[in-house]
Amino acid sequence: MSTSAPRPTDETLAEVVVVDYGLGNLRSATRGLERAGAAVTVTDDPAALDDATGVVLPGVGAFGDGMENAGPFRDRLVAAAEDGVPVFGICLGMQMLLTSSEEADHAGQGEVRGLDLVPGRNVRFRGGQKVPHMGWNELSVERDHPLVEGVDGEYAYFVHSYYAEPEDEAAVLATTDYGVDFPSVVANDAGNVMGTQFHPEKSGETGLRILRNFVEYCAER
Repeated sequence: MSTSAPRPTDETLAEVVVVDYGLGNLRSATRGLERAGAAVTVTDDPAALDDATGVVLPGVGAFGDGMENAGPFRDRLVAAAEDGVPVFGICLGMQMLLTSSEEADHAGQGEVRGLDLVPGRNVRFRGGQKVPHMGWNELSVERDHPLVEGVDGEYAYFVHSYYAEPEDEAAVLATTDYGVDFPSVVANDAGNVMGTQFHPEKSGETGLRILRNFVEYCAER
């Protein structure tokens, strides 16, 4: 079912910190968040997370590289999540919220520890699907959460070869079919740590809806 997207707004609804650890699509993510009503600070200083009202962890590239680059932010990201601060991971950033990934093993890096904010493991598509999974695909909302309000049946833009397998099925907010129903939106038990496998900043009106939902969630905390 199609829903109308929120209009871009000049009103600042919340202040959001975007983590710059060298592998994020910072310009597009920042522009998308600003259109959704956020005042955005892009930072490579881990201390900037201490007073954040919302944190965005964007990402493109490999899991092992992502965790190595984001190492200086690890403790503060975990502390923010435990304090109830909304933390939003995008694409690789979402995968980094989990405990580990087959990608690191595949790359010969051995066991690389993720942030473990959403317990589980990232796995490679196994069913003979063409990888990477690239292009537009449909979101099927599995349970209620402010992040996925208004996006059931809408389409988002994906580029990935690995996907999340959370330990708890309740962590799956939405799924997408690519020969297997994989989690395309996840969240922790408390609901304040969330992530999308797709790129909302590249997903048109659906992406703007997701980003606005996140910004409004930050504003209400």
